[in-house]
Amino acid sequence: MAELDFVPVARAPAWLAPVHRRIARIQDVLGNIGWPVLELVLRIWIGQTFLLSGLVKLANWDSAVFLATHEYPVSWLAPWLAALLGAAIEIVGGGALMLGLATRLVALPMAILSLVIQSVYLELNVHIFWALFLGWYVVAGAGPIALDRLLGRGFATLPLPLVGTFHRFWQWSDRFLAPLWLVLFRAWIAWIFFASGLTKIDDFGNTILLFQYEYAVPLIPPALAAWLATFFELAAPVAILLGLFCRLATLPLIAMTLVIQFTYLDHADHFWWLAILGLIALRGPGPLALDTLLQRLLVARYPAALKPARWDDGELPHVVVVGAGFGGVAAVQGLKHSPCRITLIDRRNYHLFQPLLYQVATAGLSPADIASPIREIFRDQPNVRVLMGRVTDVDTAGRQVLIGGTAIGYDHLVIATGARHAYFGKDGWEQFAPGLKKIPDATEIRGRILGAFEAAEECMDPTERAAWMTFVVVGGGPTGVELAGAIAELAHHGMRGEFRNADPANARVILVQSADRLLPPFPPELSRRTRESLERLGVEVRLGSRVTGIDAEGVTVGEERIAARTALWAAGVMASPAARWLGAEADRAGRVKVDANLCVPGHPELFVVGDTAASDGWDGQPVPGLAPAAKQGGAHVARVINARLTRAKAPGAFRYRHAGNLATIGRASAVADLGRLRISGPVAWWFWGVVHVMFLTSKRDQLSVALEWAWAYLTFRRSTRLIDDRHAPTVD
Repeated sequence: MAELDFVPVARAPAWLAPVHRRIARIQDVLGNIGWPVLELVLRIWIGQTFLLSGLVKLANWDSAVFLATHEYPVSWLAPWLAALLGAAIEIVGGGALMLGLATRLVALPMAILSLVIQSVYLELNVHIFWALFLGWYVVAGAGPIALDRLLGRGFATLPLPLVGTFHRFWQWSDRFLAPLWLVLFRAWIAWIFFASGLTKIDDFGNTILLFQYEYAVPLIPPALAAWLATFFELAAPVAILLGLFCRLATLPLIAMTLVIQFTYLDHADHFWWLAILGLIALRGPGPLALDTLLQRLLVARYPAALKPARWDDGELPHVVVVGAGFGGVAAVQGLKHSPCRITLIDRRNYHLFQPLLYQVATAGLSPADIASPIREIFRDQPNVRVLMGRVTDVDTAGRQVLIGGTAIGYDHLVIATGARHAYFGKDGWEQFAPGLKKIPDATEIRGRILGAFEAAEECMDPTERAAWMTFVVVGGGPTGVELAGAIAELAHHGMRGEFRNADPANARVILVQSADRLLPPFPPELSRRTRESLERLGVEVRLGSRVTGIDAEGVTVGEERIAARTALWAAGVMASPAARWLGAEADRAGRVKVDANLCVPGHPELFVVGDTAASDGWDGQPVPGLAPAAKQGGAHVARVINARLTRAKAPGAFRYRHAGNLATIGRASAVADLGRLRISGPVAWWFWGVVHVMFLTSKRDQLSVALEWAWAYLTFRRSTRLIDDRHAPTVD
């Protein structure tokens, strides 16, 4: 019987896989956050330079024609036509480049124009840098924060001539020309610094004198500083050119450039040096580099340890995450480079940005603006499987999650199922005063609010009309404040002149709070300013008042009866039934009591995060039910699981880092408690808006929300005022 050939599998050193994963995480941060921001800044900088130049030409047209006639004439074009063509390229190209629209097409004539100016009119280094970066935009296109990236897939399928040809060419360019251009960038910046290092070597005595008098370095002797500078200027460029430890090699050159710029010589070229070095450091050296070759060789040599985890690898440990809210998504993202396969379960197919849910409820945004498909979020994470289903129980003994009659086994389980409304034993109120936790809640509330105005328009009885136009919001926390302010703004400004029988400006919005001030987590001064802002909007604020009854006809506050056909609940929440599933101890709100690592006591494989967890990780105080807390909890659990899977050092106990509280009140009014810094008014409103837009999951949502808010602010109109059949008025 012939012997079977046996090829031994190489065993990776124990330190290699953890180091490889850490490098991959750093590269993710640099490439997904740092590079897009730098690329946007570069694009705006170059675009505005050309745009302003073109506008100056139009403003001084006679001078532009004179220059085209005498300073840099084009032999085959009339002066006025050459000036017009140059101005058009600068204005159209500069504006489009800033937006990232048709970037490749507009960058080509701009690059040619830069070279023409350099060779025919005025020889400056900056023109070469323009041409280099514009050439990059021709072969690689704009970065992630650009209209091209948002609209590119749709443009590629437009039924127009040559569209398909251009698309195929750009794909070929991305694959072949962009890597070559990165090599050109590396060679260019390497030569600049290497030549400087050779100059220092040729006259090293003078170099020491320069470090002694011109740009002395504190705590370092001039001779040592000169040697270090010369070494880095000779060694780092070689590493950059070869693409060996390329990102690290850029760091000393970036530091030296900054020192020269701010202590010795202020020069425009330094900005462009930093731009090229930043591109290499953040985006990486590209495929034509020894770093890339080394990584491929290592993965080929040790595939079991270094190859990215995939869902179809059944030998990997299985992590099940229940809930695709902030905590669940953060946990899954934190396990991207871990040796495990992940199943993410949610009863809906989207991740909801809950802080803006009240905007959907008050017709400010569409549900699609604040919800992203879960599968789209994890499209590029191959170790994740997404299941849409409702978890009914957990078998902790058998380590199985039950979805109806289906059982899914797990090695580690993360519960991130959030919270739901709590009516403090008055569950019958829910049908009359819906809460706000999910999209169906928001559309229900939107229908009730808009339907109330429609019913008031048809109503002939003044008393009944007043009841339809009275809105009671129960609860003075952030959700209640935001709802009350948005309803008042909609009624008093957003629908002006649209009704004939009922005037929305006469609507009453009443905010009922049982505590003695609004926004209890905020400092008293901000609570006072919040009340003042709401009252300026026309909201009636009732503090120290307790709701004792709610029905279809109105709300009872203490002994007072308020005729109101629309009541909204923002007074309390309770956790999901996770404690019952796990058989774990819970607090009064139903949250699972967890240990310092967010584990269920006695079950180190069970984790609970977000609103479902009762943790004292805020310096011994309960962690608040906020989105940042859920994100931090999910990220911490991912670190704990990864440490167990890789046998690395376990992280310390979970510690919530409070970044602050934000709440918007209405038009150009908000409050922000950022610890020592407390702001209110327009500045806080701008800060609130920027923070919420930036934390939306997708670029489409960010752009859509920003445009929708701009439209609503400038026109006082809201574009999502839709009423379904359930809320059509039924006034006799």
